[in-house]
Amino acid sequence: MEENKVRLMHYDPRWPQEFQQTKSSILQSCAGWVTAVEHVGSTAISGLIARPTIDVLAGVEDTNALATAAQLIEGLNFRINDSPDWSAEPIILGKPRHLSVAQPDPTHCVWLVIYGSDCWHRMVRMRDWLREQKETAIRFEEAKVARWRSGEGELSAYEADKALFFAHLEDQMGASRRSGDSQ
Repeated sequence: MEENKVRLMHYDPRWPQEFQQTKSSILQSCAGWVTAVEHVGSTAISGLIARPTIDVLAGVEDTNALATAAQLIEGLNFRINDSPDWSAEPIILGKPRHLSVAQPDPTHCVWLVIYGSDCWHRMVRMRDWLREQKETAIRFEEAKVARWRSGEGELSAYEADKALFFAHLEDQMGASRRSGDSQ
């Protein structure tokens, strides 16, 4: 696979089980440091086309636990990656498909954050919204595939387009919450 190219594939029913195995490994190796683990990202939305990367949200109780938990997760063959443009909070750890080669498509990605933080809530809320709003999830999938095709799978263009979609979706979610509060 060419460097900086993103792969997409149809939903794989094994993804939830892969998440459960990763969750178990993280909780066991980080005994007490990581207190909550959630499956997020497109692989957590049944039926969606996705990058074949299991996104895992791992929560620690405070900032003092972040470095220790990250080090313990690295012991599970994960490598620390750069944080995304939209949040400086998470420590992101990816498990490369091939340990000797850095690739843009890891098999698993752990987003290590403070449990209950804004980043934690944003990621869980986005996952839950896409699970509940099937039409929105289908629009997200269609937009993602169209952008992936137009950008020929190039990683930075794919990530930028996806970030725009999520910003728009967060606006929709906020508007929906506000209108629900006023009723």
